[in-house]
Amino acid sequence: MDISGVAAVVTGAASGLGEATARELAGAGAKVAIFDRDAARGEQVAKEIGGVFCEVDVTSDEKVAAAFERARAAHGQERILVNCAGVANAAKTVGRDKETKAAKRYPMQQFELAIQINLIGTFRCIANSAFGMVDLDPLTDGERGVIINTASVAAEDGQIGQAAYSASKGGVLAMALPIARDLMNDGVRVNTILPGVFKTPMVAMMPPNVQDALGQQVPFPKRLGSAEEYGRLARFLIENPYMNAAAIRLDGGIRMAPR
Repeated sequence: MDISGVAAVVTGAASGLGEATARELAGAGAKVAIFDRDAARGEQVAKEIGGVFCEVDVTSDEKVAAAFERARAAHGQERILVNCAGVANAAKTVGRDKETKAAKRYPMQQFELAIQINLIGTFRCIANSAFGMVDLDPLTDGERGVIINTASVAAEDGQIGQAAYSASKGGVLAMALPIARDLMNDGVRVNTILPGVFKTPMVAMMPPNVQDALGQQVPFPKRLGSAEEYGRLARFLIENPYMNAAAIRLDGGIRMAPR
């Protein structure tokens, strides 16, 4: 797909992987809508790239629908959707109190939150976007749209404490093929990126020595991934028309240890 002049929606685009992707697409000429909960930062990024900010909570049908309505009013129906909105949390299936060593029940609200945002929120945005894409005029090869989802290497090799996160990202990975099959006759492609250890805002808050230690676990190159590298891969998947139902690990070759 030729990105120039095409409307695009990027969720979680006020920071991290989403922001880098929004900037990459805008640099290629796309009209980008920034979907995020952070209004101040989202408005700033939108202003810098000549896009539009749409405040959204991906756990809400009403807020997601309203955000797509606002984006389309500004740019028209999007042909590109990149889902980067997500949350990371950690808790062992059975924990232990640090002082008493007594067993602690799993905080189920953490599991539910990860599923609501990472999995259901991703699908909610897909369903809204694809509903509009399928009635667009076809481009080359009958293509009407492209959807990129963000899973994680934790979908395949989750670590201790990542039951909720891995389940949510595993769901994102697993649903990509059936969604691609659902949309194949309508000319909408669906691909998934599984990032490894990236220098996102959350990781950037860690002490430099911790960041360096994480980077040294990567086979090559021995460093954290950059958000710009994610953005470039997303752009490649959008531009290459034969990339469909693909799941790509962007991880420097890392396979996560138990902890």
